[in-house]
Amino acid sequence: MKWDLLTTSQLDTNEIQEIILAASEFAKGKTWKPEEKLFICNLFYEPSTRTKSSFEMAERKLGLEVIPFEVQTSSVLKGETLYDTVKTLEAIGTDAVVIRHDADSYFSELEKGISIPIINAGDGKGHHPTQSLLDLMTIQQEFEKFTGLTITIIGDVLHSRVARSNADALMRLGAKVVFSGPEDWVNLNELPAGCFYKPVDDAIAMADVVMLLRVQHERHDGKILFDKDEYHRKYGLTLERERLMKNGSIILHPAPVNRGVEIADELVESSKSRIFKQMENGVYIRMAVLKRALENRNGGTEYVNADQKWQTSY
Repeated sequence: MKWDLLTTSQLDTNEIQEIILAASEFAKGKTWKPEEKLFICNLFYEPSTRTKSSFEMAERKLGLEVIPFEVQTSSVLKGETLYDTVKTLEAIGTDAVVIRHDADSYFSELEKGISIPIINAGDGKGHHPTQSLLDLMTIQQEFEKFTGLTITIIGDVLHSRVARSNADALMRLGAKVVFSGPEDWVNLNELPAGCFYKPVDDAIAMADVVMLLRVQHERHDGKILFDKDEYHRKYGLTLERERLMKNGSIILHPAPVNRGVEIADELVESSKSRIFKQMENGVYIRMAVLKRALENRNGGTEYVNADQKWQTSY
């Protein structure tokens, strides 16, 4: 369904560019309001600061009514399934839901029976499409292109939904994607076609964008011994490795940042860092994604035509 956003792979490159363009217009101050009051609910089954707050900011900027939902005070604790929770919200008049869940592809169980837009705010180790789109927007702002760029993704690739979504989108947009980090956390046998692995120093030296990943402790089941200092020394963006970076290259990180682990504390707010720019862009991307979902639900399944059905206040 065109109004859902579940993975980046469901978007063709034109749709990706349309969402980035709409987000860029919001960043320039353009506004969009639905013609009638619309209601939205954010279902976060995993802890989140940036993504949840960013969605809520986007929703309020669009004039949407945000229905409160907290897992800890909901019928989830009585055993209610995700499907029944979403079905209930649909029945009482919610127009769209944003969901983060620890299960991979949680949305598969919602494909039949749910007729309101579903925005995936992260599923297990699966996908994080809005994070990918805000990363793409940040890269495009910096370089005005994707073709010919080398993006190095370093860290816990195996457990990262951000890495998966970004590799998919960046490759289709013409960028070269290089992975690095502990070999146990990069499945060398299942790298996306066209991607390859490099030792961390080489990967940083060749990159236009150094994208660092947080270590996903919550997905390790406590089975992996981890020493923060050793990780930083072996795989982190240290001050010494930062000097290997090309002129004009930038640093991205989906956050939360573990200062002194995947990145040196001094580099988090350095001149090469775009980490907080990513967060700023996240609000505009989520405004664009919500606008797309609500327009398409109202006007049909063809985004371009439906985009013109709502009165805009640009």
